[in-house]
Amino acid sequence: MMTYEQRVIAELDRWEDELLKPTGLLQSVSKRVQTKINRAIPAKVQQTLTSTVRGIVRSVLFGLEYVPKQPPLLGISLQERDERARALLSTYQKIAAAEGAGTGAGGIVLGLVDFPALIAIKMKFLFELAHIYGYRTTDYRERLFLLYLFQLAFSAPERRKELLWKIKHWERVASELPPEREYLQQIDWEQFQREYRDAIDFRKMLQLVPLIGAVVGAWANYGLIEELGVVASNGYRMRILEANKAT
Repeated sequence: MMTYEQRVIAELDRWEDELLKPTGLLQSVSKRVQTKINRAIPAKVQQTLTSTVRGIVRSVLFGLEYVPKQPPLLGISLQERDERARALLSTYQKIAAAEGAGTGAGGIVLGLVDFPALIAIKMKFLFELAHIYGYRTTDYRERLFLLYLFQLAFSAPERRKELLWKIKHWERVASELPPEREYLQQIDWEQFQREYRDAIDFRKMLQLVPLIGAVVGAWANYGLIEELGVVASNGYRMRILEANKAT
């Protein structure tokens, strides 16, 4: 009989294969539609979205407002961590769905408000998840790890291999990191927000449609949190299993 850790390793192998699978026809068509949508968005709106993403990411890396009051959990099994992670994900899916339904019912103006609100919900979820898996988010490197998880969940397919490599080899990557402010200067903020927006475009655009906006907003936010939760949990599971191999 396989141990829990062996089952997780098998799950991670399947997940990694699925994550790195070449882009299919439907995704290619969707990408072309998204590109046309992006070109139709006024430059001022693009700049506002980029500034919003930059501001939230800066607050994540430099501030401590998202750091949970409870210390990281220590001395528990991976199985128990996974169970707590699933419970946390369920809670945040409900929070995000309620927020999406409220802004979706308000039309275009409130739909645009949902963009930064949803990012904030995702970041708070990631911080709490880190503590469930035993990592202290007062450390700048751990907050940067959260950022890589966020990017992997919503990045373009061609960037996933690079991001996954960094997550799988985080101890090596973290040891070579530049100081905080120097790292921030290296981020391509336009690309960051564009990839994130591309990943949610179709669902979030439907949220702006009158009459169905509330239903679509709840559905979109619920699914987006689930996608982030799967990537983030698997990222932490990889780190824990890798650390266990080294001991």
